[in-house]
Amino acid sequence: MSLQRKPSIVFVHGLWADGSCFSKLIPTLQKDGFEVLASQHGLDSHAGDVDCVKRTLGRVSNPAILVGHSYGGSVITAAGTDPRVAALVYVAAFAPDADETTQSLQEKFPATDIFSRVEVADGRVWLKSDGVPSFAGDLPEAEQKLVWATQGAPVADLFNQKVEGTAWKSKPSWYIVATKDRTIQPELERFVAKRMGATTFETDSSHVPMLSQPDFVLDVIRKAAAAVQKKLGAAAA
Repeated sequence: MSLQRKPSIVFVHGLWADGSCFSKLIPTLQKDGFEVLASQHGLDSHAGDVDCVKRTLGRVSNPAILVGHSYGGSVITAAGTDPRVAALVYVAAFAPDADETTQSLQEKFPATDIFSRVEVADGRVWLKSDGVPSFAGDLPEAEQKLVWATQGAPVADLFNQKVEGTAWKSKPSWYIVATKDRTIQPELERFVAKRMGATTFETDSSHVPMLSQPDFVLDVIRKAAAAVQKKLGAAAA
């Protein structure tokens, strides 16, 4: 099938990350013939991050699948209402409802230990080096050090900010639950996946399955893409 018949894929990163956190997925998807871009949003504001994703959508040629990790799930929940978005894939991610913020959703569940391993400085929330095992504990030590060194620090009140739009109420969704997550409660992940009616998969991963289990994540993205491609083909027939 030609590139033009495949959906585009836009990756949306979370906290303490940038688009390079999807580096184990992008080359393979490109070899598969997908057009792929990663939003490089600055974690300066929720609205700004959503706008950045929408600008990125303007650079792809086909109806897009948004793939959001962690806080990136909150971003794609708002940005995904854009008519250029065909589907959503959540990777160990938040998915707030219209009356929730990322923080209020998180407060419905017991706190994880990651937030005792951060430091607020210069108006930003920095991940301490001893917090990396809570974030990416199933990566080799060298990769954990790379995660820490390349972290994107969010503005301190980011989780309390809100942007209108709840895309999972109108767009098909897929969800990857990381059962060994120590950053977002796995029960929160199961809750939002069930609430949105997502096609759900579980894996024994830390908070970063796209780095620790890239083949698993690739398989889910391919499943979502196949479903979208079938729908687009039927619509064009």
